[in-house]
This record gives sequence, C-alpha cells and structure tokens, in this order.
Amino acid sequence: MVSSKFSECNAEKLDKTVNDVVKLLEQKGLTISTAESCTGGLLSELITSVSGASAVFELGICTYSERIKTEFLGVSAGTIRDFGVVSEETALSMVRGLKKCSGADVCVSVTGVAGPSGGTVETPVGTVYIGFDICGRQFVCLPELWKLSDRSRENIRRCAAAFAFETIEKMLMEARTD
Repeated sequence: MVSSKFSECNAEKLDKTVNDVVKLLEQKGLTISTAESCTGGLLSELITSVSGASAVFELGICTYSERIKTEFLGVSAGTIRDFGVVSEETALSMVRGLKKCSGADVCVSVTGVAGPSGGTVETPVGTVYIGFDICGRQFVCLPELWKLSDRSRENIRRCAAAFAFETIEKMLMEARTD
C-alpha cells in the first residue's frame, strides 16, 4: 500500500484529468470500470461526463453496503470482519472482484469514510483506500485526505476521485501497451 499526502483539489483540474484519462484509454485501446463505496458513483459520473466515454467505460457499480460488496464483488465476510470495510484488504478485494466481473483493463475501487460522521480515532474522516488494477498491476493507495483543510463530505469525495484519476493518468503515461 502506498500512503501519500494529497493537496487540495479543484473541479477544473479534476475535469481536465478525467478528460485526459478517457482520451488516453481510447488512444491505448483500453477499458475502465469502477467499484465505489464512499464516492457513491462520482467516478462513474465523471467518466461518463466526457464525450466518447462509451468507447472505454465498461462498468460502474456502487457497492455501498457490506452485503453488496460480498455478493457482487466477492469480498469475503472474513475480510470485512477481520480488517473492516474501510481497509486496504477490502479495497484490494473490491478491485479484484471488479476485474473478475468486468474484465476491464483499468479497474478502480474506493472505500472510506467521507464524513462528516462515521470517523473514529483509528479511522478518521478522510480515511479512503483506493484499489487499482492497471493492466494487471494491483495496488492500494491511502491518500491522506484526513489532512485536508476542507474535510467536508463533498471535498473528501472529490479529492478521492481526483487522486484516483491522477494515479490512473500517471500509470497510463508510464505504461507501454504494444
């Protein structure tokens, strides 16, 4: 897992990044799918707001409850019991399940605490795990969103999305797809 500080995000930069990601996916002939919890479909909404997204977008699923994470994505009840629904292990299980059901080249999962309630000392508001499977490379990131000056629900969700798309863009720019 990679933990990294994330600075403030803005809507204009986020929109540009999503546009760039969709264009990169199209240029490389790749597809994308999302499995979202605390972002509640925001990643899917951002992707589908880009003209031409239908060429790359496979599936967007909002798996808010533990039951749906288990039934649709195959996250084991044991993983949720042992590590919690907001955990590196759950994010990784979510992205693996998404990869299995969608077959997309790029899969991203999000699970976390967007607030304003639900946080604890161990898992404060802004704790968001983002799982990735980018062309077979699987990893989980923990952007330190609890350190944002604006920890509103809207900002946590928007910054989680920005972090996800910036990570995907960076990885696609580095990846060679021959």
